[in-house]
Order: sequence, then C-alpha cells, then structure tokens
Amino acid sequence: MRILLVGHGKMGRMVEGLAAEYGCEVAGVIDPQSPAHGGGPDAERWAGVDVAIDFSTAASVPTNAPILAKRGINLVVGTTGWAKDEPAVRAAVDANRVGIVVAPNFSAGVVVFEAVVAQAARLFAPRDDFGAFLHEAHHAAKADAPSGTALLLKRSMEGAGFSRKIDVSSTRAGFIPGTHTVGFDGPAETVTLTHTARDRSAFARGALMAARWVQGKHGWFTMADVLGITQGG
Repeated sequence: MRILLVGHGKMGRMVEGLAAEYGCEVAGVIDPQSPAHGGGPDAERWAGVDVAIDFSTAASVPTNAPILAKRGINLVVGTTGWAKDEPAVRAAVDANRVGIVVAPNFSAGVVVFEAVVAQAARLFAPRDDFGAFLHEAHHAAKADAPSGTALLLKRSMEGAGFSRKIDVSSTRAGFIPGTHTVGFDGPAETVTLTHTARDRSAFARGALMAARWVQGKHGWFTMADVLGITQGG
C-alpha cells in the first residue's frame, strides 16, 4: 500500500518510521517546511497513492483534502482545529466516493476511553448533586487548546445525556504527549477517569491501522468504526 504523508513534523516522521511494519510504502511528503517536500497535492508524482495520512495544520486540511479526494486518494486525518471547514471536506469526500477516517486522537486506548467516559456520563446524568470536569495536558508546542480529544470527550458526555456544565481546562507545558482526565464530583466523593499517552507511537500506529482499514471504503469514518466499537446504547 502506497501512502502519502501530509505534514512531516514529529507525527509524520513517526508514521514514516513505522510504515513498513504495516505493509506500507511512503510515496513522499507534502510539507513546504520539510526538506522532504515533494510538491503540492496536485503533483503528478502522487499518481498511484492509495491513502494520504494528514498530520499537518488546520489551515492546510481544507486546501489539500479536497484535491486529494478528487484524485481518488483515501484520507486519514489526525489534524485538528478545522471544524468550520468540515462541510466542504465532507462534500468533496462524497462527490469523489473516497473514504476518510477523521479522528482527533488515533490511539486505540482513547477510543475505548471515550466509550467508558460516555457510559459514566450516562450513569451520573440523573445525579444532580454531581458536577463534571475535564482536564487535558499536552506539550508546549501544541497549538490548539482545548485539544480535539477533549472536545470529543465533552461531546460524548453531552450526547450521553449529561446536560449540566462540564468545566474544561488545559495545560501546555514541556513534552507531555497527552493526558485527559474526566471527573465527576459530588458532595463527599470524586470519581476520575484518566487516559495517559506515554509517547506518540500509539497515535502513529492507529493512523496506519486506519489507512489499511479505509481502503476500498466510501464515506466518513472515525476510529470507533476502524475498531468496531459501537458508541452509545
């Protein structure tokens, strides 16, 4: 399977380093800031690419994704912060009948964590004496705050019926790969659920798993689809 790396920062290079383990050949890189940059999304050299894995910037996704989709290249997007442009990207995916896996976090553990958090929110929702909070911590270089994963967890809690305010906070410091803590606090007790990433390899492995899974599929998918996890219920 031939993959194209869109973005060649820490995550892109990690995907590159693990690609062979997943039977993938890296066809090249789209990243004007990288010496490995091989051209834009319309470059002829990307003919024959099966999947593009995007860990780039929020500004570049709405430009690159529709062009790649038009070329029949499936997409795996881990970049966050481009929600306002999602309708246009969805339209391009639908029009060109390609598959896309979009996830703010490709860790298999986070997908399971989200399901656990949603169930906890469902159980605490009727308990008016319990409030909820969500805290996430990432490395100092991460631009968006709160993280895409934190926003996903918040939506999952709300979707599970937790209608009271969920206090969300963020920390950006050092080299933290990513920690997300969800808490439910009552008059005399607190329940907390935490997911901690020890390094970024879980995200890169998940993205490569998604790239293999999305081949031959059409539509908009998440990592829950890739792992066969049913949300809600």
